[in-house]
Amino acid sequence: MLIRERVARAAVFPAGRVGKWVTLAVWVLLLIGLAPFASQFEDAQENRPASFLPGSSESVEALDLLDDFPSGEVSAAIVVYRNADGLTAADEAVVRADREQINADLPEGTTPSPPPIPSQDGTSALLAYQIISDGDSDVLSDAVDQIRGVVGEGEGDLEVAVTGPAGFATDALSVFGQINTTLLLATAGLVFVLLVLIYRSPIFWALPLAAVLFAEWVTRAAGYGIAEAGVTVNGQTAGILLVLVFGAGTDYALLLTSRYREELRRNEDRHVAMATALRRGGPAILASAGTNILALLCLALAEVDGTAGLGPVGAMGIAVAMIAMLTALPALLVIAGRRAFWPFVPKYGSTVREASGIFRRLGDAISPRPRRVWIGTALVLGVMALGTITLDTNLTQVDDFRGDVESVEGQELLAEAFPEGAVAPTTVIVEQPATPEAVEDVRSALLADPAVAGAGSIERGPPGAKFDITLVADPYSQEAFDAIAPLRDVASGADPDGSVLIGGPTAEEADFREAAIRDNLVVIPLVLVVVLAVLILLLRALVAPLVLVATVILSFAAALGFSALVFEFGFGFAGESPTLVLFAFVFLVALGVDYNIFLMARVREETVVHGTREGTLRALALTGSVITAAGVVLAGTFSVLGVLPLVTLTEIGFVVAFGVLLDTLVVRSILVPALVLDLRARTWWPSRLGRTRAVSSPRP
Repeated sequence: MLIRERVARAAVFPAGRVGKWVTLAVWVLLLIGLAPFASQFEDAQENRPASFLPGSSESVEALDLLDDFPSGEVSAAIVVYRNADGLTAADEAVVRADREQINADLPEGTTPSPPPIPSQDGTSALLAYQIISDGDSDVLSDAVDQIRGVVGEGEGDLEVAVTGPAGFATDALSVFGQINTTLLLATAGLVFVLLVLIYRSPIFWALPLAAVLFAEWVTRAAGYGIAEAGVTVNGQTAGILLVLVFGAGTDYALLLTSRYREELRRNEDRHVAMATALRRGGPAILASAGTNILALLCLALAEVDGTAGLGPVGAMGIAVAMIAMLTALPALLVIAGRRAFWPFVPKYGSTVREASGIFRRLGDAISPRPRRVWIGTALVLGVMALGTITLDTNLTQVDDFRGDVESVEGQELLAEAFPEGAVAPTTVIVEQPATPEAVEDVRSALLADPAVAGAGSIERGPPGAKFDITLVADPYSQEAFDAIAPLRDVASGADPDGSVLIGGPTAEEADFREAAIRDNLVVIPLVLVVVLAVLILLLRALVAPLVLVATVILSFAAALGFSALVFEFGFGFAGESPTLVLFAFVFLVALGVDYNIFLMARVREETVVHGTREGTLRALALTGSVITAAGVVLAGTFSVLGVLPLVTLTEIGFVVAFGVLLDTLVVRSILVPALVLDLRARTWWPSRLGRTRAVSSPRP
């Protein structure tokens, strides 16, 4: 009991007359002290290909061994020249002049290009530059930018583009290099607009936005520490982290502020009002954040390094956002006082409109026929879920860019006249002891395979021997990905006593897809178990948690199905990322169940006083507006991912934004209340609340 009292006092400390100033001072000192670390967050991010791959895969093992060969970790920059009517003498002169100029002033880590390689049909030629970056993304991108600066875009009928693995990597790095600034400005701007519209106050918006920015700054510093500790943090993770902090933080701010406004009408002293709001609203926020944190931590079990890294980083972001909204925001609100809500100031003694409004009318409309309502709603969601049959998780690297990208244009030009695999050779490593005979046997066996168009020369180094093979298929196509496993079998069969690794861009993508399938099968069920356990502990019942989990699964399937149709027939995307299902599930189930937690926690609180039916209607009326506002804000923040020119992030943003709105406007407002009204007291089985109906005088 003593411990519980101390925890209770600590929870309301930011609402105290002295505590508010102490809390604000602590946050200011924290922001100042963490500034050097927060400013280094971008530098700590790892955006080389391995950061998006399963760390234990064969392709990553091959990538690690490349550093020990004399040529190091090499990435090819391919300059493609094409004239559909055939290269003229002037075109060939341009190719020679470009080669001489680049070779005369080679970028750092770049080897000279051999003479131009012409196509058999005479329409194209290419220059091949090998960039030894040893994992330094700056060396890679600087070299590609310098080469692009020399060759230009071509003139007349001559088309020129720089592609290859180095070209693709540079274009991806340019996106991720701007991701934090772009997202921060877009997200902060959107949250500002939404807060002004929600509270209709020229003053109040600054308080929750300031608290969210506090959380974002601390999150950056903590993210730097996590990255330095060895957790993989790439640009994609950083972008999603920022959206999570803004979205979840603003949600918690709206929910606490709503309860605070309610208590300001009941309590003349704003400090007492905030303390009451923290006691009554804090547990729901803690439960919501706890659900999100535990669900995100499940991602740490993923094999894909980028996905696994998002687990602890995202969980940390949610935790910081929660702490900021339960400490910094209460302190700011109490310091500002009632005047912060001007011109709609909640006055002491004014009526809390808990029995009126659109959501009370909605509840009254559902109440006479709840079974018909929830069955009809579930059928509509089920029809939307049928769209999942159109899911095509074969989005390739070439198709992941939105808009015109030079590396993609170069790949298309190259495919017109050369074996498509020439743009990104597949690397074969025969590990020590690698006898010349064994290496030649492996090379010959692979050359004999119909999926292979050619093989390069053999290079020896401490790890053994390596050579490149060129695939017949586009190296970024599903056909090429499917060829990797059979080629590994062929290579292993040719050297049964040794160890042969096949890596390179195509193998990396194939391993990524295989790991993504495994992650779906492992992480998704675990997230469901975690969410169900949290709901059981919070609601102290079994039926209600099972019902809520069923509704969020149905909502997720409906959001994913509808989004798949939009991606194919609306946006014209080539497919979905292999990680889309997992990310969408974790975010929608964890974040979507938030609104059910906020609703059902209030339903339980009101049921103790008024019974299940009236408690449900009152809870819907009291929480309807604020939860809807929170859902709009969260959907808006995730939709900001659409400003980035990557299909993967656009898809994640759209699915989560649409799913959150579906949860907010349909599942939480209609489906869940209808189910509870139909089940009545059975909702709380087997708790005592499910066996008795405790009704006393309502609170003033």
